[in-house]
Amino acid sequence: MTLPRYRPMLATRWREPFTDPGWLFEPKWDGIRLLVSFDGTAATLHTRSGRVVTDSYPTIAAFAADRPVVLDGELVALDEAGRPRFELIQPMLGSRRRSAATLAYMVFDCLYDGVEIVAQPIESRLAHLASLDLPAPMVRSETVHGEGEALFAAVTEQGLEGVVAKRIGSPYRPGARSPDWRKIAVTQTVRAVVGGFTPGTGGRASTFGALLLGLWASEGLRWIGSVGTGFSDADLKAIRAALDEMTVEACPFLPDPELPADATWVYPHLVAVVEFKEWTSAGRLRGPSFKGFVAEPPEVATWDVEGPG
Repeated sequence: MTLPRYRPMLATRWREPFTDPGWLFEPKWDGIRLLVSFDGTAATLHTRSGRVVTDSYPTIAAFAADRPVVLDGELVALDEAGRPRFELIQPMLGSRRRSAATLAYMVFDCLYDGVEIVAQPIESRLAHLASLDLPAPMVRSETVHGEGEALFAAVTEQGLEGVVAKRIGSPYRPGARSPDWRKIAVTQTVRAVVGGFTPGTGGRASTFGALLLGLWASEGLRWIGSVGTGFSDADLKAIRAALDEMTVEACPFLPDPELPADATWVYPHLVAVVEFKEWTSAGRLRGPSFKGFVAEPPEVATWDVEGPG
């Protein structure tokens, strides 16, 4: 039989965790959004954009149920400690290549269970989901009722990405970014030294593309990545004017093959505050956003103090 094709429902950003008995809360999984459709004979896997990736994940594609179903969830790669790490799943995108990571499919919604159920409230859809026998590596994403702040504290301690809140009684809205779903991300901040910048393009051609950041280690300035978001137009102009007064010919960073080849180097004096999601295994910032500068000497930005530990 031919099942309906759905676009996934999307969550709106929310600034802080909250506690409310009218909401369900679950961890925000850091992976690839995936819809799994089982038509009674075989399963088909679709990404958020609708691309068919069934052949790329045979362990998920082997799923079968006793009736046609469509599931919504997140494909995650788990590290040795069992924590989802997005960087581990990136090499797998669109290919059959496998890494040392363990794959899991965290299922958090059911859209079709013999009949279409997207109009049913979230608690009813979760009851349908609970009635399914999910074989490994498929795992049901558990929810907690009302206690969003407690769950947020727990996922922060465990190093997870954040929390998703879902309003009790709300339907599934395919393809819509709805306030009935709220995502609250766990973020970290770092003080880092600016050691260079990349050229801007388009509307930023006269300013810069990103600031190159580093932390002082015993052997020198260690590059930790670049930040290109979080700047106002006024910030871009003012920062570029300051950087032009600080340019140097020699790269201040320790040798790193991933340093941008088109960078302009500056004397490592400015200390930026950057918000980010997590450290990658290579010691880079993931999801960085510029928050401002601090009037502190660059010596405060050390790997021992500001690094991942």
